[in-house]
Formats: sequence, C-alpha cells, structure tokens
Amino acid sequence: MDKESKIYVAGHRGLVGSAILRKLRALRYNNIVLRTHQELDLTRQEKVEEFFDEERPDYVFLAAAKVGGIWANNVYPAEFIYNNMAIQTNIIHASYLFNVKKLIFLGSSCIYPKQCPQPMRESHLLSGYLEPTNESYAVAKIAGIKMCQSYNRQYGTNFISVMPTNLYGPNDNFDLETSHVLPALIRKCHEAKIKGSKEVEVWGTGTPRREFLHVDDLSDACVYLMNNYDGDEIVNIGVGEDLTIRELAEMISIIVEFEGKLRFDTSKPDGSPVKRLDVSRLNSMGWRATISLKRGIKETYKWCLKNSVF
Repeated sequence: MDKESKIYVAGHRGLVGSAILRKLRALRYNNIVLRTHQELDLTRQEKVEEFFDEERPDYVFLAAAKVGGIWANNVYPAEFIYNNMAIQTNIIHASYLFNVKKLIFLGSSCIYPKQCPQPMRESHLLSGYLEPTNESYAVAKIAGIKMCQSYNRQYGTNFISVMPTNLYGPNDNFDLETSHVLPALIRKCHEAKIKGSKEVEVWGTGTPRREFLHVDDLSDACVYLMNNYDGDEIVNIGVGEDLTIRELAEMISIIVEFEGKLRFDTSKPDGSPVKRLDVSRLNSMGWRATISLKRGIKETYKWCLKNSVF
C-alpha cells in the first residue's frame, strides 16, 4: 500500500476495525474511507455496490462482523449466520466487481474443529466437527475463506484470509450478556470491587485453555500481511501461548484489585476444551506479537476507566 492509496476499513467502530484504523493513521496512511452502519448497511448488496462504485477503494480491510461470546452465539444463531454471510459476501463480491487491488478478510479461530489437534494449524480447517455453541458464526467465516479462495482462483483477485485467536483491547464489548470471557471478567471484577462483593461468578469449570491476543498486535499483523503476503492459504494470527480460564480470572482479579473469591458455575458451558493457534507460518514471515497478556489487560482496564465504560 502506498501512503496515498485509498483504503476502506469496513467495521471501523468495532474492536478490530478501530485498531486497524489507529494503526493506519499512526503509519500516516492518509486516504482512508469510512462509513458507519447508519451511513451504509453492509447487509444490503445494492447499497454496498453503490458505495464501491462511488469510492473505488484500492485496498479493503474486511473487519465488519457480528460477534459475541458463548451466550450470544447460542441464543442468536440465525443473526450470526445471516449478518456475517451477508456482510462478507457483499464486500468480497463488490471488491471483485470494482477492481480492488487487495482485500484482507478477518476470520476467527473458531473455524477449527472442536476436537482439533493442538496447536491448531491452518491445515486443520474442515478436518472435523465444529464446536456447537458457535457453529453458525464459524460456518459463515469458513464460507468467507472459501469465497476469497474461489474468487482468487476464478477471477485472479488478491484476497487473503487471516484467522485471529481470541482478541481483547480498547473498544471491546463489555456487555455481560454478549461479550467474550476476558472483557466480561474485567467488568465483573471491577463492579464487584466497587460494590464490595465477596465473590465473582465465572462461567464453566475454569479448566478450558485459551489464547488471547491484544487487538493492537492484530492490527499490526494485518497491515504487515497486507503489505507482505499474497496467497490462498489462510494465516493464523496469535501469540502461540495459552492459559486456563481460571488462571485468566485470577490474573484479572489481581490487576483490577478485586480481593474476593472466584466462584465457578459448572452449569454454564465451557466451549472448546483447548484453543491455541500454531503461528509458525506467520512467525516465519517475520512477524511476532509483542504485547504480553498482563500488560495488555492492564492497558485495557485503564482504557475502560478513562472512557467510563462501566
């Protein structure tokens, strides 16, 4: 990408899109195209094609998506599959129609099978059954990967797909009903501290292992790959390290300074037993994550307090 290239960031108000926008601006890319949901409904094909016809972006970061944790995925499967399929289909097809030079599609580590060998390699895609609690979301993301690959093969486009691990950071969703585990635990521990509560409830057994990547590391990797990678093969983006949900909850309670106990509600679902990405492909390209989990959680909590999130 040249500094003057016209770049469209789809979903620039979300966790991922806002981080990509911050990164691009920090690197002095000065021709960035943005639309809010109110200005452009990405689920409407005609509107998306009108936008692409008008703006003619050179590069597209496809970070717009409907996302959520276990509860939201379980309760709203139709919304997760429809919205994500519609958004990505419209943007990928319009990028082909209007000759976008390169597109990067943001997938998710949930595309891999529930009983996937660990760490999860890119080659494990479609090698087994998906985790039932987020199957609709995963199927949509897999369709996006295959659409990019199919357009590359038939039309000669340059559409790449990346699979981030669990993300967190500024502009995350901290709603207790729809958020992922890390932001939910930050909020629970903070509110318990403020109220003087003696315990915080944590969903599940606490034994599942998860990997967490700060969204600023993700945005750095996305810009790096946009500038340095061309290929059909998907690329995992992560840190290559994991910890148990119990260890995560304990780390967050210390950072937030909640001094009560953690109570694990085993009636709630655990999700996949282990999820850790093999990031050797990305590392071999010359990129590695730099933000430690402890530092990242501290910075995220400070951001929450500064922006009165709770």
